[in-house]
Amino acid sequence: MTGKATSEASACGPEDTASKTTKVPTTEPSGEVAALEPADEEQAPEPQEPASQAPAPAGPAATKPAPPSEDVPSAPLLLTLEDVSNSSVTVSWEPPEQLGRLGLQGYVLELCREGASEWVPVNDRPMMVTQQTMRNLALGDKFFLRVAAVSSAGAGPPAMLDQLVHIREIIEAPKIRVPRHLRQTYIRQVGETINLQIPFQGKPKPQASWTHDSHTLDSQRVSVHTGDQDSILFIRSAQRSDSGLYELTVQLEGLEAKAAIDILVIEKPGPPGRIKLLDVWGCNAALEWTAPQDTGNTELLGYTVQKADKKTGQWFTVLERYHPTTCTISDLIVGNSYSFRVFSENLCGLSASAAVTKELAHIQKADIAAKPKGFIERDFSEAPSFTQPLANHTSTPGYSTQLFCSVRASPKPKIIWMKNKMNIQGDPKYRALSEQGVCSLEIRKPSPFDSGVYTCKAVNVLGEASVDCRLEVKASATH
Repeated sequence: MTGKATSEASACGPEDTASKTTKVPTTEPSGEVAALEPADEEQAPEPQEPASQAPAPAGPAATKPAPPSEDVPSAPLLLTLEDVSNSSVTVSWEPPEQLGRLGLQGYVLELCREGASEWVPVNDRPMMVTQQTMRNLALGDKFFLRVAAVSSAGAGPPAMLDQLVHIREIIEAPKIRVPRHLRQTYIRQVGETINLQIPFQGKPKPQASWTHDSHTLDSQRVSVHTGDQDSILFIRSAQRSDSGLYELTVQLEGLEAKAAIDILVIEKPGPPGRIKLLDVWGCNAALEWTAPQDTGNTELLGYTVQKADKKTGQWFTVLERYHPTTCTISDLIVGNSYSFRVFSENLCGLSASAAVTKELAHIQKADIAAKPKGFIERDFSEAPSFTQPLANHTSTPGYSTQLFCSVRASPKPKIIWMKNKMNIQGDPKYRALSEQGVCSLEIRKPSPFDSGVYTCKAVNVLGEASVDCRLEVKASATH
């Protein structure tokens, strides 16, 4: 034998010894191997095995004398049970030490059912394999196995499996797969439906049971339906008493798996306790209240504070999700009277009612008396004085020219223009203007005759002042 081969055959009972068709050698290991039961635990009578007696061949060979020991092979070595499933058995062995003088023709595998004494061959002829799989076995079958090496002289002594083979359903350890949304606290409101579907695994079908805070479930309120692959917990109308830790236990032949689900049933909180208007000053009001007696079976998210003035009666929110139980309301309007109310808030929302102040907060006008200071009127009167004098000017005949100066005086002074000490007021050749203390004199199309000394004189009740300049009108040169 240069290697190990495998073969598959169907099991034969004591009554059925028909030949079976051999298949291509294969090995199909299963995911889990059922536990084996030793023969002594089953307390089954072990079949009698005559010493050095080969399996009884069919026909006349049974009456022939036993061949010499050197002609038959010795017993196979290391007969091992490789795999047991719910319908098949795989065994393997090693070739014998002595193959016999006539050579090895193959191996014969036999079984003897529990309680019987007859060994039945699994294959009707020797096969040159050292591993064999028996298929199509029935659940509950119990039997012994042995294998013998065969030569042309006959079968050698068999090697027997020292344990009883038991065909039973493969046990798959139970497992519970908790959905992701149930791995944290599962929150529902009072009156809502609770419907939990928890998948599990296990083979054969495990036994599932539920507990609530380590106590059995109240069948009047909670219904449970368990199938082959899941268990459903159903509560039609949740109440706060349904809150707690629900534990699912799946058991299978001494093995078990557990999963815990925390359920919290909540409702809206009650209103805050006594509310009091502590103080009112300026445009501010201070409030104080106590926490509600019923928080709705969950923690509060805070308080909502609202105000309403007596004139309109409309409520406006001032603070939301405010955690302290004291607050100061500012920016109240002078002359108005205000009421205040406070709501509690949790995951379900605001409380159905609010705590309202009994007294009004009156925002009164402050008593402020104006105290005007004595006003001393200042005298801005002054005599005329020129801040910008006239400047000497040269002009061309036929082109209008202007003279400028600025004066400061209070009251407003009278402006008098003169040419060579002669008053020129009213002369259409000249146009005099005075605006914001700026005095100007326009000389229309001057001629050399208009050359001379021009004077601007400012006069008021406090005095007078004057400035002058020289205007020269040069005739154009002729060629």
